[in-house]
This record gives sequence, structure tokens and C-alpha cells, in this order.
Amino acid sequence: MGTGRLGLSPVGVGWRPELALAIDRHVEVGFVEIVAEDIDPWGDIPAPLTLLRQRGIPIIPHGIGLSLGGAEPLETARLRHLARLATLFDAPVVSEHVAFVRAGEREAGHLLPLPRTFAMLDVLVENIQMAAQHLPTPLALENIATLVEWPGAEMDEATFLSEALRRSGARLLLDIENVYANARNHRFAALDYLDRLPLERLSYVHIAGGVERGGVYHDTHAHPVIPEVLALLEELCARTEVPGVLLERDDQFPGIDELAQELESIGAAMRRGDMRRRSAACECSC
Repeated sequence: MGTGRLGLSPVGVGWRPELALAIDRHVEVGFVEIVAEDIDPWGDIPAPLTLLRQRGIPIIPHGIGLSLGGAEPLETARLRHLARLATLFDAPVVSEHVAFVRAGEREAGHLLPLPRTFAMLDVLVENIQMAAQHLPTPLALENIATLVEWPGAEMDEATFLSEALRRSGARLLLDIENVYANARNHRFAALDYLDRLPLERLSYVHIAGGVERGGVYHDTHAHPVIPEVLALLEELCARTEVPGVLLERDDQFPGIDELAQELESIGAAMRRGDMRRRSAACECSC
């Protein structure tokens, strides 16, 4: 599948109806992402999305319901849904989570972490490869935020994710805030985590806001991006060329000016990291 580079414009936004006007008026939005399960690809497409396509804005379907880490076979209807959206929007990539959301036909209503065992890795890779066979465009995998972990782990998160990418041939959607959240809550070094990932497979990045409650950091998608996460984004950009960073906001939606300011802060962090990377490369070659 190559390197996973998509050539996206630097900063994007997760499209939500509540943000449609702000996105439409912010002409510098480089790409958007839609929650796949919220759009009926055989019905009427929301007019704002049609206008974005007419402007040439890339639209990426982002699934939350495949349950790639589930024990049951993937549902063909969900795969057809994702494939139809990818074709309809001429998407450069489709993304999903390294997680499961159902078991025994019971829906969890949440992205649940996987046991990090070799047996689970086999199941995950098999499901990823099955999904890829049904999709007309590459599949990118996203790391999730986890408040709990399964006992009996046979590898750490960075190893598990890296192996899943290597064995499946999938691309990487790196959620930088989830890296920060897990590193903080489970007490590991975020920079070491970044250094151990196959960043050459990076397709794009998620960033979002969160808050601390009772000593635990929660990934909320309802608050501004905190400085520590922007700093981690800068570190990522200092390590590799980042095709694009997408801001997720699912509640307490910002106004037009506030959204523009947050996108500018994200862009500024990217530029700082990029300058560091270019400077380091220049020093090495001089």
C-alpha cells in the first residue's frame, strides 16, 4: 500500500451539522471527515457536504461501527456502507478504530480496547484484511483512548499497533490526543510511543480537546485542545512530515471565530515542528 501519504491540505475539521456554517465560512479548511454511520449513502447527502465537494475539499469517511477487534465476522452491510461512501465522495482513504464495539450481538455504544495478546492480534489483522478487500480505497487505523486495560497483556500499545499495521498493510490514523491521554493515564512516555510507530505509514492525524477529572484525563471532544497536546503535535511534526491534522469536536461547539483560532493554533504547532524537522535535516546534510 505504499507509504500512506495522501497529500491532504494541512488542517481539517470533523464535519458535524452544528459546524457546517463555520466550516463553510472558514475557507482555509483543507479537508473534512464524516462519521460514516451518520450518512446514508443511498439517500440525500447533506447539502453542505455537496458544496464542499464542489469546492474540491476532500471528504474522508470515518467509521465507528465495524468492530475490527470483534470475535464475530465483520458485517457485510457495514462494509458496503463504507465502500459506497468512499466511492460517492471519491475519498482518498477510509478510517476506522483499533477497537471492538459489539460482542454476542450486544452493542456497547462505545469504542472498547482490545486485549493486547498475540491471539487478539491475529483476529484483528484478519478482520482488517477482510475489510480492505471490500473497500475501494485504503484503510487507515486509529488508536483509541482507553481508561482501562485488559489483564494479561503480552505487548504494549505501541508494539500492538505497529504489528497490526505491519501485518495487515493498513495505514495509520494517529490520534495525537489519544496518545497524550493514554500516556498520562497509564504512565508511559508519549515521545517513546511516537518513536516506536511506523510513521512512514501515516495518512493523517486526529486532535481534540479533553479535561482532567479526579486525576484522570478524559478525551471529551468537547473542549479546546490543551497546550500539552499541541506540544505533542509539534513533536510529531518534528519527527515526520504530517499530511494533515483534523480537529474533532462533538459537543459544546465553538463559534466561527473560536473555531478559526483553534485551527490556527493547530497550524502553528505543525509549522513549528516542521521547521525543527527541516532544520535538523539541514544540519545533518551540511
